[in-house]
Amino acid sequence: MEESSGNMRSSEPTAAMKKVREKTAKKRSKEEEEEEEEQIFNFKDKPAGKEEEDEDLSDSEESVFSGLEDSGSDSEEDEKESDDNDDDDDDDVTAVESKQPKQTEEEEEKEEVVGGVTEREEEEKKEDEYEHDSSDEEDIRNTVGNIPMEWYKDFPHIGYNLDGKKIFKPIRNKDELDDFLDKMENPDYWRTVHDKQTGSDIVLSDEQVELVNRLQKGQFGDVNFNEYQPSVEFFSSDVMIHPVTNRPADKRSFIPSLIEKEKVSKLVHAIKMGWIKPRRVEDDTRGRFYDLWAGEDSSILGRHKMHLPAPKIPLPGHQESYNPPPEYLFTEEELALWEQQDASDRKLPFVPVKFSSLRQVPAFSRFIHERFERCLDLYLCPRQRKMRVNVNPEDLIPKLPKPKDLQPFPTTQSLVYRGHSGLVRSISVSPSGQWLASGSDDGSVRFWEVCSSRCMKTVQVGGAVKSVAWNPNPSVCLLAVALESVVLILSPSLADRQVVQSSERLLSGQPEADTSDAAGPVIWSDTEGEELNQGIRLKIQHPKAVHQVAWHAKGDYLASVMPDHSSHLQVLIHQLSRRRSQNPFRKNKGLVQCVSFHPVRPYFFVATQRSVRIYNLVKQEMTKKLQANSKWISSMAVHPGGDHVICGSYDCRLSWFDLDLSTKPYKMLRHHKKAVRGAAYHRSYPLFASASDDGSVIVCHGTVYNDLMQNPLIVPVKVLRGHVITHDLGVLDVTFHPTQPWVFSSGADATIRLFT
Repeated sequence: MEESSGNMRSSEPTAAMKKVREKTAKKRSKEEEEEEEEQIFNFKDKPAGKEEEDEDLSDSEESVFSGLEDSGSDSEEDEKESDDNDDDDDDDVTAVESKQPKQTEEEEEKEEVVGGVTEREEEEKKEDEYEHDSSDEEDIRNTVGNIPMEWYKDFPHIGYNLDGKKIFKPIRNKDELDDFLDKMENPDYWRTVHDKQTGSDIVLSDEQVELVNRLQKGQFGDVNFNEYQPSVEFFSSDVMIHPVTNRPADKRSFIPSLIEKEKVSKLVHAIKMGWIKPRRVEDDTRGRFYDLWAGEDSSILGRHKMHLPAPKIPLPGHQESYNPPPEYLFTEEELALWEQQDASDRKLPFVPVKFSSLRQVPAFSRFIHERFERCLDLYLCPRQRKMRVNVNPEDLIPKLPKPKDLQPFPTTQSLVYRGHSGLVRSISVSPSGQWLASGSDDGSVRFWEVCSSRCMKTVQVGGAVKSVAWNPNPSVCLLAVALESVVLILSPSLADRQVVQSSERLLSGQPEADTSDAAGPVIWSDTEGEELNQGIRLKIQHPKAVHQVAWHAKGDYLASVMPDHSSHLQVLIHQLSRRRSQNPFRKNKGLVQCVSFHPVRPYFFVATQRSVRIYNLVKQEMTKKLQANSKWISSMAVHPGGDHVICGSYDCRLSWFDLDLSTKPYKMLRHHKKAVRGAAYHRSYPLFASASDDGSVIVCHGTVYNDLMQNPLIVPVKVLRGHVITHDLGVLDVTFHPTQPWVFSSGADATIRLFT
């Protein structure tokens, strides 16, 4: 029975082996035929079912042989004594065959020819045991998987084997000295790697070392892989008629997603309601002490907006050399003087000393003291930021036109009108431009012919004349003179008969009954006798001293100024035709300096010490207040167009106001060295002039444009000199000729000068 059973066991595996070999041979022959028929790059690959059959086949082979092997080994253990040597040989052959089910036919033929067990054993030894292992089964013994091995550092074991038993860590009692000795003595130390999963040291083979080197150089792990092999064209280069896919685009590809919109609206609503709040990062640095300068970076400080770098130490000069030139060495007198001086007064904080060589120079005795002073300077001395702008100085000067292009304007002194014996405080030119009137401190009013500088008439008024003003109406010939507390109306009779008659008719008006109520103590009176013969036709008696008179453009109204802090009665307006006077102001708004009528509109300009007020005479209200930015206004002139005003002041400034632009000066001219006494505009030319106590008259070109967007062009063109400064007074008044580009000036030297 035992023999028959052994024969049965030996015959069963041989029959199974034959069946398996026949099947594999048939499949290989079929595959070769299919490969010959098909092209190399055909997309119809082998169906997946065949691969599954191969896998199933190998599994079946393994299962068959593993079952046979197990049964064979059991029979050998049970019946060792009874089995013959032949049976043992058969069992060994079947066991080897079961372990290597996938041998090729050529190897099997060799085995049959040789028929020995020793060759099969050698092939067993040569074959790599890890050939059929996948990458996930590299270490079969430890089953913990791909986890950090630090989790086992506090345990005596390092994982679990296939049976679920603990794998204990190997005993490693090496210290650094042992490691160093191993490094020196062990030739394979450089290729030894510690395996964390098993806790053991593995010595890499030559192939593994070569693989590591290739990977470190960025090469492929497989030596036989050709990275430069020709690429396979999956699509042909010929354009076909039909596209690969011609499916129309989805509608959802160009319409906003409603689901996303709904999600976003929910999130927005949650944020608005306060259900979703941003995470707050807790600041742990509060209350901690830290080094302020630990992470200081000079580049960060350099980028800081208000960073002030420390001033650098001045570089050493010749006197600090160890071998200075002889002129830098102190003499005995200089040394004695240096020792007597206080430390703060000395030019040098040390005495220059000469040494023959650098080796003989001793250590600097005041080194620590000097370093300490430097630290004190950096720590205590305040620093000031100076904004430096690298600008060419010529670019800062405005591009002004040349004076030659702005002609005509007065350049030279042509005539001098001599005859007064005192200060000539005021001058005025007739509307025709033929006559010039002047009032002086010698108590006389003189009438001059402009072209010949001849004095045509002298009127003694019996007091120092403060102001004279010629009536601007060309149909009458009248002159207003202010002296002490009286305003005189003169008719010089320097015109034709019709003009003189119209002047007489203007002065022959009868006074109204209520003049005393309206203007208070103002008395109108006709002159008689000698005064009438001299040409004085009217006297207007004022309660206080009158400093200035100014005519309205139509020639019927006259304004007079009486500066007084204590009273509101500072300005009076007189009407000649009705012999009526009125006080336009109820309140005192400051010390009035001068007044002027607007040349076109019903406006009245009143200049006080610091400001110029503009009143609308029709509405009887103040329309504008100009801030002169000067301490004391001395004079004022209104442009013939009426939109510009210039104001001279005693602090050497001339302010130009653009009434449409601002209530502050458009331009401040500081050309004069002393107080500005007078200012005047030309009626027709774009010229204005200012007179000063420095004895000069400065003529400026001032073009006013009709375009409101364009600012006036102001260019100083000429400084006219000629007046002699007397008692610290220079030029007292200035006025232009009505038609010619000529300017008249009167001075403290009792002369009047014409510049043309």
